[in-house]
Amino acid sequence: MSALVVYESMFGSTRDVAEAVAEGLGESVPVRCVEVSAWAAEHPGWVPEDVTLLVVGAPTHAFGLSRASTRADAATKTGNPVISSGLGVREWLETLTLPTHGLDVATFDTKVSKPNLPGSASGAAEKRLKRLGGHPVTHHRSFWVQGMTEGLQPGELDAARDWGRTLAPAPAHR
Repeated sequence: MSALVVYESMFGSTRDVAEAVAEGLGESVPVRCVEVSAWAAEHPGWVPEDVTLLVVGAPTHAFGLSRASTRADAATKTGNPVISSGLGVREWLETLTLPTHGLDVATFDTKVSKPNLPGSASGAAEKRLKRLGGHPVTHHRSFWVQGMTEGLQPGELDAARDWGRTLAPAPAHR
């Protein structure tokens, strides 16, 4: 039994949440945490057989998962390079094949708290994973950022670690 956390991040907040979720999970199961482009380059379109829980995280862009155009726009918001400049979670999920028996999944996103706009990357990712045969182990989860480039709200990393703990150990089927 092992877990895989795959994330997309522009300015580091989603990466930080992914790492905190992995820390919480790692208290119970072996876990790998990797950026989506790096994972796709190594394992295009599939998840290794030893993975029993797939956790996917992404920033919310334009009410859902990012697109190449929203990632390009995000890159103009700061003088620093973005973390996920290539492939995003949306494109990766379009190429993904899950094992025929399905796979336990969980999704999270980062989202600006004010204004509280509708939509979420985690909801969109959860729907796509369910269509692929994924079995959600919990409802998708949002973690709040102060602004596009200002970082996470206080306490969100602790909340992410706690959420990660609730995901493990995940049964093979629900």
